[in-house]
Amino acid sequence: MKKQDITFGIHAVEAVLKHSPERVIEMWVQAGRDDQRLTALVQTAAEFGVAVQTSARKVLDEKSDNGQHQGVLARVKPVKQLNEKDLLTLVEKTDMPFFLILDGVTDPHNLGACLRNADAAGAHGVIVPRDNSVGLTPTVSKVACGAAEVVPLFQVTNLARTMKSLQDKGIWIVGAAGEADSDLYKTDLKGPLAIAMGAEDKGLRRLTREGCDSIASIPMSGSVSSLNVSVASGICLFEAVRQRLS
Repeated sequence: MKKQDITFGIHAVEAVLKHSPERVIEMWVQAGRDDQRLTALVQTAAEFGVAVQTSARKVLDEKSDNGQHQGVLARVKPVKQLNEKDLLTLVEKTDMPFFLILDGVTDPHNLGACLRNADAAGAHGVIVPRDNSVGLTPTVSKVACGAAEVVPLFQVTNLARTMKSLQDKGIWIVGAAGEADSDLYKTDLKGPLAIAMGAEDKGLRRLTREGCDSIASIPMSGSVSSLNVSVASGICLFEAVRQRLS
């Protein structure tokens, strides 16, 4: 069984059953674990005709690469990979597009947390380059706590070209960079928008940065020079939400 074909963790498995039950092939639960939420998942799986097996914790540990599976793991059909064409189709159908661009984020925990942020903020999707970036992995789905099932992840071949296509559709792209002179809280984030965040260690690549319409920084008062990309993305997304609601 390929690692890409599994989903583990209560939130992640619950989300697949809720949003895409047809993708679930079979499910394993930890033997002897008495948990109301696990019982509810088993009942839901049965309603969709999903076979459920019990396994020792050690077996689940091995299947999930010793991940925090919370006593449940499912084998699923691969999710359809979304590309630039799918992204532009969505843009055409959306009145006020709102996206998060992640330039070269390779840590699955960060991508999972960013998907969760995007879901909470009501973003229409997350855009990542196909190469040199993490995609949807079991760990990403686990960390996303269900958001990976509802927030589209668009993996594009050429990020700079995709950004230009978004701009041609009237979407303003704001890049986040610690050295930028413009203050995030003084930046207009109310219209059709994409917020671009850089990788964990290098920030925005040159072409990505040059492709942004403006660059803004999060005001920092302490001694640290930067924030984790998932934390920074949450701040930027919800500043946009605040402005849109005001």
